[in-house]
Amino acid sequence: MNLTPSEPGFRGLTQAEAKRRFNQYGANEPSPARRTAPLFQLLLLLLNPLAIVLLVASAISAALGQRINASIIIAMVLFSVALNFIQTYRSQKAVDSIRKEVAPTANVLRDGKWIETPRREVVPGDIVKLAAGDLVPADSELLQTRDLHVQQAALTGESLPVEKTALSPPVDQGSEASEVHRVFLGTSVVSGTATAIVRATGPNTIFGDIAKRLVTRAPDTEFEQGTRRFGFLIMKTTILLVLFVLLVSVLLNRPLLESLLFAVALAVGLTPEFLPMITTITLGRGAVHMARKGVIVKHLEAMQNFGSIDVLCSDKTGTLTSGEMTLERHLDPFGTSQERVFMLAFLNSLHETGIPNPLDEAIKQRHRSDPLDTAVLKHDQPDIHDYEKLDEIPFDFERRRVSIVVQHNNQTLLITKGAPESVLSVCSAYEVDNQQHHFDDIARARVDATYRDLCGRGYRVLAVAYANVASKDVYRSDDEAGLVLAGFLAFSDPPLPTAASTVRALQQDGIQIKILSGDNELVTQHVCSQVGIDASRIVLGAELETISDTALAHIVEQTSVFARVSPSQKNRIILALKNRSHVVGYLGDGINDAPSLHAADVGISVSSAVDVAKDAADFILLEPGLDVLHSGIIEGRKSFGNVMKYLLMGTSSNFGNMFSMAAAVLFLPFLPMLPTQILLNNFLYDLAQVTIPTDEVDETFIRKPQRWNIKLIRKFMMYIGPLSSIYDFLTFFVLLKIFQASEQFFHTGWFVESLATQTLVIFVIRTARNPLRSRPSVALTITTLAIVLFALLLPYTPVASLIGFVPLPAAFLLFILIATSTYLLLVEGVKRKLMRGSDLI
Repeated sequence: MNLTPSEPGFRGLTQAEAKRRFNQYGANEPSPARRTAPLFQLLLLLLNPLAIVLLVASAISAALGQRINASIIIAMVLFSVALNFIQTYRSQKAVDSIRKEVAPTANVLRDGKWIETPRREVVPGDIVKLAAGDLVPADSELLQTRDLHVQQAALTGESLPVEKTALSPPVDQGSEASEVHRVFLGTSVVSGTATAIVRATGPNTIFGDIAKRLVTRAPDTEFEQGTRRFGFLIMKTTILLVLFVLLVSVLLNRPLLESLLFAVALAVGLTPEFLPMITTITLGRGAVHMARKGVIVKHLEAMQNFGSIDVLCSDKTGTLTSGEMTLERHLDPFGTSQERVFMLAFLNSLHETGIPNPLDEAIKQRHRSDPLDTAVLKHDQPDIHDYEKLDEIPFDFERRRVSIVVQHNNQTLLITKGAPESVLSVCSAYEVDNQQHHFDDIARARVDATYRDLCGRGYRVLAVAYANVASKDVYRSDDEAGLVLAGFLAFSDPPLPTAASTVRALQQDGIQIKILSGDNELVTQHVCSQVGIDASRIVLGAELETISDTALAHIVEQTSVFARVSPSQKNRIILALKNRSHVVGYLGDGINDAPSLHAADVGISVSSAVDVAKDAADFILLEPGLDVLHSGIIEGRKSFGNVMKYLLMGTSSNFGNMFSMAAAVLFLPFLPMLPTQILLNNFLYDLAQVTIPTDEVDETFIRKPQRWNIKLIRKFMMYIGPLSSIYDFLTFFVLLKIFQASEQFFHTGWFVESLATQTLVIFVIRTARNPLRSRPSVALTITTLAIVLFALLLPYTPVASLIGFVPLPAAFLLFILIATSTYLLLVEGVKRKLMRGSDLI
């Protein structure tokens, strides 16, 4: 099969042929996501070490004739696994559906028309169009190029972009084109444009081959690191208690199997086995809420980091301002309105290809509302449609300008538009009243004054220049010399109506805003002062070149605005902030923002951003503006807050109850609770917490950036855990000395008391405030009370005897009521002392 187009006017593949090739070659994914079957996911949960030990122990119990106990153990394991699977699977499905909204696309020629199609559907033989900012969708051979430069550091390690050219004529499929004539999946277009034919997709690409041989894992987020530290803390505690129980049981000549089951059940009770489920549900629920507010979560694991941001770095355009430019004025070099400046700018924008940008759109919009066709004729200028495009010198971030070459009546005109500093550097003359004049110092000073006056009034300014050039086939940046400055375009991009209030809200919520702008300091200062960002001190990119990293670390703490900064300088600023222990978020949407998005703790982009920026980001904003971002940060904090509730519960009363069981082995003539009863207790306890993700979070919590606090978790374990144990020992005393409890009575009474205290304590621990003034969610209230009620009624049901329970007298139920109430009051007092001085209040 020959994939090379046979003629210049190729039509690309048909949709039917593309579908056939998709079925043949598969999805264009270098390392296809492993779609684990639901049944296999369920089996993986059953392979949990604790689950395996319990199932083996239940099999042994059944073999020894203890079939009822074995059945209960199996039921508890299956119920826990099923609940974990269902809740996690549903949350993950919801998040996956959200991610599809920001899946990368490619510009593909199908049936003779250019269409946007998901990148994963690109197939060998597809014709693709590439422009600055695009990710290369597959390994492809170049058919046409125009000043194409590609960043391929991910594949080759080259730090600088590489120039690529087309090979004419294209080689056959079986031949090998030189690397200079090919582009590869995993690289990105820095400047220029190209048309290419796809030769390999997915695992068959060079990037795919690397992915097969080298499986890399992204660095752990702070949330994952905190989870791991918490896991080690629980693991060490669990091992010590289990070994203690087994040692005591052996010394007291207790039955080995029963002691082993008790120790394993104790380990299950201490292990937060629902933490992955609670975390996934909480973060997944937060992701869904964020999507409703216009924030798409690409990486669920980064959710907590989003809530931990305490410094937000961003450009001003599209965040403080709408990014929707309006062309307000077109002036000659000395500031007089001049229609010819607009005509030249429109010709440049009309024929420019590459990255769509709001400045070109503003120029075209002005033409739609006030067509040049009539305006230019009034000044004896030729019709705009009589100009024929010959060539283009695309925009790049080094030149910061774009040039178009057009022809009219055998006259060839090069028109350049771009940043004033860049355009002025290649101008040797200027035009006023249709007369050209060579630059001298006085004229340059007047031109500079015109430009700076516009910037000082908040306008975004472009310079327009031109030159009559000789006709030839190809024009390059070297031809941009000796130009005539026609004048300036002034665009307004006023601050968003909500910008000032949102900046205040972010600052009140503990987030510093730092503006890193490539624009000049006058425009940046004007916009920042309007929205309440301190611009009294502005550090310029030129100054950063002479500042050491050590000095920069101090400067970034004291400075909120940086202007005329390059992409590498933005990187330095972000790294300096991270070295000062800040959690840094970076908001960017351009090609040059990709490195900073990678360097920041949290990369944030917008749906209209170039592919490179969206690919590097952790979050995508569906709408520009800081208000949407602010809502997302608050959701991130809420998600982390609900995960913390589960952790604090598991390390307080739950730990205390398990510790009490281990200690009771020393003096009780029987096990304090049967293994099946411990498992049932633990299952009901976990079931009550499934609705924690639905709970509200204190305003005091979400008004500060939140980070992992293992020290606070350890304090809860060391203070509230023993407090729970004191009440357990009090319960032991009441059962044995006052009620003269039998073994079954003891098991039943302590089961109900322990479940009531460790479950109801959520109403105290869930808030740093007075629990009576902070209402829990309806779902959490219902599930918690329902579990306690179930535990109270269970001894009076027909299944009680199967579990080893007996009915409890009313006097003991009264004791449980008094004990639970006083326990919760004491926990409230201890909680306030522990949380005083922490970030939770």
